[in-house]
Amino acid sequence: MSVRGIGGRRWQRLSVVSVILCVNFMWFLFLRMTPSDETDPSDLQTKYPLLWNHVHTSRTSGGAFYIPPAWQSSSEEVPETVLDAARLAQRLANVSSDRSIAYSEIPLIIHQTWKNTRIDTWTKATRDMVESWLQYAVETPMAYIMWDDDGVMQFMEEFEPEFVPKFNALTRNVERSDIFRILVPKHIGGIYGDLDTHPLRPPATWIEPKDLLPWEDTETGVVYSSKQPVRAIFGIEADCPPDSDSYWRMGYTNPVQLTQWALAAAPGHPVLSRFMERLNVQLDSVASRHSGDLTCPEAQKELHELDPLLLTGPDAVTKAVQSWFNETVGLRWNALTGLHDGGKSKLVDDVMILPITGFSPGRGRYGNMGSKPIDDHDARLQHLAQGSWRSFNLQVEFGKFCRTFFGLCRDWPKV
Repeated sequence: MSVRGIGGRRWQRLSVVSVILCVNFMWFLFLRMTPSDETDPSDLQTKYPLLWNHVHTSRTSGGAFYIPPAWQSSSEEVPETVLDAARLAQRLANVSSDRSIAYSEIPLIIHQTWKNTRIDTWTKATRDMVESWLQYAVETPMAYIMWDDDGVMQFMEEFEPEFVPKFNALTRNVERSDIFRILVPKHIGGIYGDLDTHPLRPPATWIEPKDLLPWEDTETGVVYSSKQPVRAIFGIEADCPPDSDSYWRMGYTNPVQLTQWALAAAPGHPVLSRFMERLNVQLDSVASRHSGDLTCPEAQKELHELDPLLLTGPDAVTKAVQSWFNETVGLRWNALTGLHDGGKSKLVDDVMILPITGFSPGRGRYGNMGSKPIDDHDARLQHLAQGSWRSFNLQVEFGKFCRTFFGLCRDWPKV
């Protein structure tokens, strides 16, 4: 084979890459130049009555809330802060078992967070999805808490005062959001869902008798059977054969990886504490190299260079749950795959692991990993992957292309 032939193919590949990158860049510019949704504010009350009544017009400090009237007595005082509303919802949810997800001790309290409660500044897609959460809250009934940025800080100062300096030292808002979604069920309990998630069935029905059945790790022969009430729910985001390269070519760090755009837990579940323990170790390690000061320029630079997917994102959640399972029941992690049993839920101790269809249904042919359509009964929630926290980065986009098509660039940054 001639050197000229090798060089020719190399230039052909580079030409293809260049064309694709140019197309991506032009599409990015088009999206940036496209006008944002401009719904007439006068239409919002008609189109989104629940959002208008319970969120947009809220005068609650720190966010907004809805607590079912059937839960409350006439003597209940109206909460003035979102923190007080969350405490009230927690107390009222404990009154009766029908205020929990079936077969669980997880209270029917929905938590979401955004920078403000002004729905006229939200996108139409966000309004549609949050309205659907509120619809389920009213119909089930469930409590609903919307935490704005001020409410998140109220929460942190109340429940995690010693962690607040580290929380504030983080260089990305998405990392703070990742941490909050772990801490709010840890202290209040309930269901967390990103604003770009859409519930497909009432959360009260997310667990059924079939989900509680014993299951076997076919590689080790160990049978997992638990009679405990479920106290935490996680869903699978990636489900790939562990001996293949498909998972990292799609940008995942584990063959079986959990998502954290939605999760649920009873207050005080130890797996949530395990997440925080691991995070504290990593942050303390950075601080130790900078005289304990995470706010100095050098520490800030080191923190910013950390991959948020690994520090606080899906990989961090996966590693925390994996560590907990290994310590408590000795689980072989990849036994959680749904590739060989049609995608069944798996109860491990008191933690329910939903198959990929649970929180990630309707995936396309590429990267399907056993995901069934959104109208499948096993689909609890749909994630629309708006990724409002992401920004365009040419190196990241090239790395994605390089991994997908060439099986290279495995360790390139993903965000």
